[in-house]
Amino acid sequence: MALRSEHSRQSILQATLKLIDEREPDSMSVQQLSIERIAREAGVSKTTIYRWWPNKAAVIIDTFLENHILATPVREDLPAIEAMREHIVALAKVYNGYEGRLMAQLLAEAQYDADTLEEFKRHFWRPRREAVGRLIERAQAEGALRDDLSAELIAETVYSPVYFRLLFQEGSLETEAVLAGFDLVMEGVKRR
Repeated sequence: MALRSEHSRQSILQATLKLIDEREPDSMSVQQLSIERIAREAGVSKTTIYRWWPNKAAVIIDTFLENHILATPVREDLPAIEAMREHIVALAKVYNGYEGRLMAQLLAEAQYDADTLEEFKRHFWRPRREAVGRLIERAQAEGALRDDLSAELIAETVYSPVYFRLLFQEGSLETEAVLAGFDLVMEGVKRR
């Protein structure tokens, strides 16, 4: 039974990815997508989808996370500043393509739907913020960053430019531009 359930779950995630992947001929926006359409594409019932997810936003967020976490690891085997630098470059690369447009749609949807916003925060934002926070705290413990600033403030200062560029489509998400901004912020938060 568990194997069958996992097969159905994976079918749902794959169907969702196909439906919102702008590279696919019949793709649609997050706003256009429905549970009914996902169920039809996956060959499952709506009840099967609702067994795992409360709404379409939760399905889309899990679909996004399946690939996003693998593409943007927060490494623990590097010095913290190097790991943070690598993470922000990986994040910008992902957001500079198809997944960035999906992220922007999810954030837009969350502005009008409190359930979507809560799902997004619970499944994506808070766990990623915690991972980055631990990385910054490690950098502080290593003596690389000021310890008179909170990890949260440093994270907001480092990562905000990426999200600004993503949402407003102003500025570049190319590696050189992102690293220039990262280096500029590091000048203000590194321990002297």
